[in-house]
Amino acid sequence: MPTAVVQPVLAFMRTEASGGIVMLVAAVAALIWANSPWSASYEALISTHLTLELGGIDVLDHTVQEWVNDALMVIFFFVVGLEIKRELVVGELRDPRAAALPAVAALGGMVAPALIYLAFNAGTPASRGWGIPMATDIAFAIGVVSLVGTRVPISAKLFLLALAIVDDLGAILVIAVFYTADVSVGWLAVAVAGLLLVVVMQRLHVRAELLYLLAGTVVWLGMLESGVHATIAGVALGLLTPTASFYRPEEFTSAARRLVDRVDAYTGHPGAPEDARTTERTQALSRDVERLAHESVSPLHRLEHKLAPWSSFLVVPIFAFANAGVRISQEELAGAVGDSVVVGVFLGLLVGKVIGVTGAAWLAVRLGVARLPHGTGWGQMAGLGLLAGIGFTVALFVTALAFDDPDLVASAKLGIFAASLVAGAVGFAWLRFVPREPRAGTQPGS
Repeated sequence: MPTAVVQPVLAFMRTEASGGIVMLVAAVAALIWANSPWSASYEALISTHLTLELGGIDVLDHTVQEWVNDALMVIFFFVVGLEIKRELVVGELRDPRAAALPAVAALGGMVAPALIYLAFNAGTPASRGWGIPMATDIAFAIGVVSLVGTRVPISAKLFLLALAIVDDLGAILVIAVFYTADVSVGWLAVAVAGLLLVVVMQRLHVRAELLYLLAGTVVWLGMLESGVHATIAGVALGLLTPTASFYRPEEFTSAARRLVDRVDAYTGHPGAPEDARTTERTQALSRDVERLAHESVSPLHRLEHKLAPWSSFLVVPIFAFANAGVRISQEELAGAVGDSVVVGVFLGLLVGKVIGVTGAAWLAVRLGVARLPHGTGWGQMAGLGLLAGIGFTVALFVTALAFDDPDLVASAKLGIFAASLVAGAVGFAWLRFVPREPRAGTQPGS
């Protein structure tokens, strides 16, 4: 794969891996606080109501936890939308044959966990939580595979990233279709109008970021009030973000050369003194060069570079802190083995993911529709399937949408925490000690 494609992906993976550590610290802090003698203050904090007023009218009234889930997480899902768009246009998912393996593996890794969960919860009020074990947490999965180092080839890491992104896309579709309340057509029309406005501004080459921010706010508000989950606005806006820069490379080179020539014309030679007028001119030309360089980078890459660190180091840790604080008593731990929600989520993530990912990948390679990543054997594929069982951020998010009953929420969170911990530890050990297969990339049995 070209270096121009690989390097941005590697930079993104480093951000996600580092952000996963911060998210883990935030989640552990929430768990400790929620199970401490001061647990009431944690509940009071996340249940505090914050109201947005305009002209003395309460426009929006939500708890801190709801503001985090419905507003702050839009930034996270916007970055997810950017990731999906990048992978579809310039990444692993661009080539249909290369995309086949992560796409098929992700599909298997979504279906198998859902079926395992339903095997324990079908016909009960808890059956609504079938979407919980479907998604992979990119930050944690990439963080663990990064700890393994060079024992996992870069092609396998890119496969895991692509799989997690397809997983996220599947989870987004599940949220939009199955976890959406009664839809208000009027408000949905407002959101669609906002999206159309964004498209029109792009066609007219409008570059003012403030206008896009205002249009995005309209889309978010329309989604929020329509009954469709507000975070879908972030995904939609991310997918609409252009991947082409305003200036092509050859246009940038030509324009930059002309500007540099003008600077040389004003300053004469490097040792010539500069009067105030010349300095003012050269500074103006320097600003033109800066603007030119800014617009030679695509909006997608520019926004991803700008927002990914904020999403990884601020948004997701705050989300983890606001949602991971579940009170776990000794009685609940003792009864976890007999709790169908805990068992369904735990086995769905830990067993369903590795069976679904590895099994679907094996079938795709066996049928000749895909090939294994270069330098990767089936032993390592099983390890990647284990890491796909780390389902934290999106799993917690779906839990909040699936259940209103606090007991079901607590059970689902316990299953998520336990499965993610075991999947991460076992996946790391597996990839650390299982050797590469020398004939990776061939069909099984060949």
